[in-house]
Amino acid sequence: MSDMIGKMVLPEELQALLSNGVKVTIPETREEMLEMAMGGKDCDHFEVAYDVPGKGRVVEATVSRCKNGAVVNYTDIYMRRRDPDCMLIADQGDTDKPRFSDKHGSDFSSLREMTFDWLATTDLIVMPFIAGIKEIGSPALLVAPDNAGFFAGGLADLQGFIPASQIPEGFTPKAIIYLAPTFRHTHFDGKQMVVHNRLDAVYEMFAYNLYPGPSAKKGVYGVLLNIGEKEGWVTAHGSTVMVITPYDNIITIMHEGASGGGKSEMIEKIHREQDGRILLSLNTRTKERMYLDLIEPCELKPVTDDMALCHPALQNSSGKIVVSDAEDGWFLRTNHITRYGTDPYLEELCVHPREPLIFINYETRPKSTCLIWEHILDAPGKPCPNPRVIMPRRLVPNIVNKPVEVDIRSFGVRTPPCSKEHPTYGIVGLFHILPPALAWLWRLVAPRGHDNPSITDTEGMSSEGVGSYWPFATGKMADQANLLLKQVVDYPNTRYILVPNQYIGIYKVGFMPQWIAREYLARRGSAKFQPHQIEPARNQLLGFSLNSIKVDGVYIPKELLEVNRQIEVGDEGYDAGSLILSNFFKKELQKFLTPKLDPLGRRIIETCLHDGTLQEYLRLIPMKI
Repeated sequence: MSDMIGKMVLPEELQALLSNGVKVTIPETREEMLEMAMGGKDCDHFEVAYDVPGKGRVVEATVSRCKNGAVVNYTDIYMRRRDPDCMLIADQGDTDKPRFSDKHGSDFSSLREMTFDWLATTDLIVMPFIAGIKEIGSPALLVAPDNAGFFAGGLADLQGFIPASQIPEGFTPKAIIYLAPTFRHTHFDGKQMVVHNRLDAVYEMFAYNLYPGPSAKKGVYGVLLNIGEKEGWVTAHGSTVMVITPYDNIITIMHEGASGGGKSEMIEKIHREQDGRILLSLNTRTKERMYLDLIEPCELKPVTDDMALCHPALQNSSGKIVVSDAEDGWFLRTNHITRYGTDPYLEELCVHPREPLIFINYETRPKSTCLIWEHILDAPGKPCPNPRVIMPRRLVPNIVNKPVEVDIRSFGVRTPPCSKEHPTYGIVGLFHILPPALAWLWRLVAPRGHDNPSITDTEGMSSEGVGSYWPFATGKMADQANLLLKQVVDYPNTRYILVPNQYIGIYKVGFMPQWIAREYLARRGSAKFQPHQIEPARNQLLGFSLNSIKVDGVYIPKELLEVNRQIEVGDEGYDAGSLILSNFFKKELQKFLTPKLDPLGRRIIETCLHDGTLQEYLRLIPMKI
């Protein structure tokens, strides 16, 4: 093992740590990590526990060996979802994020040294990997206690890993994740803190908790955003899918949005009732159901699930943005799967996988089969809203393993019910066509939306921040805003739509709007419309509404296209909700008006602040109707 460590060029502190006599495992196979995760071959139920000063032995998580993989459950309910406020910056570089020194009254050096001292007392996993695409990614390393094998295995599935025997001579990590779970109890009041330390030679990330969301998943995302900010490119927060119609027409859609905005759902097959019909909507007042018959849906070829790399090396002269997956596996949420048969496609992948999977937040027993509709209970009768399975891309059928040109960028927002009596921002129709300038504004404001299942803070309307990836970024908001604006301007042949999920006015719709939009736009072949087919939405932030939508010969009811047509909402309820949405945009956009903002971006934001018309946005960045 020392020979393998000797191949790597490591920082002095880490070199000293690994030379201190601790047992170090550099995994050779995925199977080895899964066995470590489950406590060894003779163990069916393993407790991931640590001795914490003042608390004694604390069980952070349990891992059960099931027929289809390892099932991880956290004893602390708070640990079952990502805390959106878990990032601190340790260095003195440019940032709009909270600094460790400001929050704790001292610099990070003392806790950093204590972390190294703690790691020196435990057996370790050291796992090399590449952050991003292997050909143009950055060498990285995980250093973790060896009883956290599920964490290492999860990171290996999400980003890939380099087997011990294949470590290249001179491997020099540009990013290192240090995992030290005990410090959340001793220094952070039990919170999921992740401290980012952007040194000149290496990006250090200190993960003080075992939930992979803020570190193995979004922490690596932060590394990619930091690199892109320096080099002038973006890793978009979006899923991407090639959609092939029954007539072999192909379009590619990238669907962006805050957590819970429908990214994973965009690459799922459309959900059906047991009799095969598609439930389009449910009137929450009358309980009337609208159904749609779609005999032959489009074929789907997934490209990305959450992190779409928009690297300059991928781009071409098409005038459309080109993306590739920045991940080796996907962190899929299955809270919407509540019974057998909800999503046969994903159920089959998880219940009968070709390789064992890693499941998080599921109710199960050792040696049983983990069923993805059996979610762990947060309280009696209250299932955890964030059950997850880590799905390696190689196990996903019809996966696309090459860069793709994006025809349509959609943006998803979770919307609440809206009515005259209780007006809300749930005024978004089935989908809207956005001019490029408005598409940029939606990516700045990125509403986190209604009843978010992925994070701990879900009350009211709040912003996920610029790009909807701001919780994972470490730099300046204005820099990211400028990069996104440059994308919009540089790739004029990629078009933009806005899609709600959960509710359209009083109608419960779930994720059906994006599935219907996907089917409809693929059959049309584009998001280009003649002037008579669209009209300005009643709220200018929603761009254009469609006059009609026909899918497989069936017209979608107009009250789902324009919410004010619903008698339960009307103009009165719509306008009250419209004011809520407009005021929210104005409040959130103020923070971007800094000297660093691109002058074009400033004009777009000022247009919003004075309630500019749709034509004003179109003059700022033209769009072919």
